[in-house]
Order: sequence, then structure tokens, then C-alpha cells
Amino acid sequence: MTDRRTELAENLARVEERIASACAAAGRKREEVTMIVVTKTYPASDVRLLHELGVRHVAENKDQEAAPKADACSDLSLTWHFVGQLQTNKVRSVAGYADIVQSVDRLKLVRALSTAAANAGRELGCLIQVALDAESGRQGDRGGVAPDGIEELAAAVEGSPGLRLDGLMTVAPLSGPYAGRQQAAFERLMEFSSRLRVDRPAANMVSAGMSADLEQAVAAGATHVRVGTAVLGVRPRLG
Repeated sequence: MTDRRTELAENLARVEERIASACAAAGRKREEVTMIVVTKTYPASDVRLLHELGVRHVAENKDQEAAPKADACSDLSLTWHFVGQLQTNKVRSVAGYADIVQSVDRLKLVRALSTAAANAGRELGCLIQVALDAESGRQGDRGGVAPDGIEELAAAVEGSPGLRLDGLMTVAPLSGPYAGRQQAAFERLMEFSSRLRVDRPAANMVSAGMSADLEQAVAAGATHVRVGTAVLGVRPRLG
């Protein structure tokens, strides 16, 4: 366990240096960017070590893994983010432990989250996932709503009991005009965020960037970056 703690500490230090350097290059303050560690496929023991090392934001993308892990770490002061594509039959479980759902991309999901949050007596932060590879009325290959659907979802979240509109999220697309152009994609997301904040100034969270492209996300203006492999190591292939 000591070796794993040392490994995680060294990895965190390297990521911290990357974020700090990216902030300096962009003329931003380091405290403007929050690192979320994506702990999928790694055990609760790693989450506990990360907490010891100062991490306060963690993320998962599958409920069947996230629910027991969150329960095992319920004594820790952590903010849990759900970042995966979310099916409505998992919403009740997710609403029990997630603090922020970053993958809100359809009205049916908004309604289900509202019902589950209200029943659980909790308030869930919501990020609208924007798919920059999606045409009007369609979803992206990695989830998310087409840009012209942002306003409808924002209004729905705002009007739903138990939900709080926190901002926007995207995953760099693998196809379409922004494929291979991560910074351009993230800058586009910032444009949508600026529009959203005209009437909703509190919805100022912008989640973009992962281990490979966090510098581009910071340069574009992201407030949160989602880092997994750079902290925890390369995940084993499944199947």
C-alpha cells in the first residue's frame, strides 16, 4: 500500500505541475481549475489514498462500479461526479451518491433525475453534455446533446425540483469538424458557456479535457479537468 501511495503521490504531482504550467501559460490563476480524478476500474482503496493525498473530486462512469465504491468511501469528504452515459433505470441509484451528474443530454433523463433527487431529499448538480459531433436533434457518438439543444435542456433543469444547473461538459469528439482539434473544440464549448451565463451566471462550470489534452482545456478556459490514467495508471483492457 505504501508503494501505491507513493506512486499516486508522484503521479498527482506531475499532473499538478502540468495544470499549473498550463494556467501560467494561459494567464490564469491555478485555483481557477479543479482536477477531478476519474477512478473507474480502480478500487476503493485507491480512492482512500487519493483522499489522503488531498484529492476532493472523484468521478465514475458506471453505476454498478460507482455505487459500492461510493458506499465504501462514504466517511470521506468527497464530491462525486458521474461522467458516463446514464440510463434512466440507473438514475435512482446514481441520485443516492452523486453530487454532480455531468452527462445530462436528454429531457427524459432530466425528468428521471428530478424525481430521484426529490425522493432522496437531495439536490443534484447537473452539467449539460454537449456533443460537438452531433447534428441537430441527434446525440453524439459518445453521448451528449447537439449544440442547438442546450437551451431546452438548461430550461428543463432549471425548472426541475431537486436539480441545479451548474454548467456544461464535453468530450473531445473523435469525428466531425473538431476531430483531432481539441483546443478548438474546447473553445467552442466556452462560447456556448458564455451564452448560457448571460441569463444564468451561476452555471459557470465548464468540464473539459482529460489526461491527454488537459493543457488545451485549460488554455480554452475550462474550470474542471477530468484526469484518470495520468494519476492512476493505464487501465487494464476489459474483455
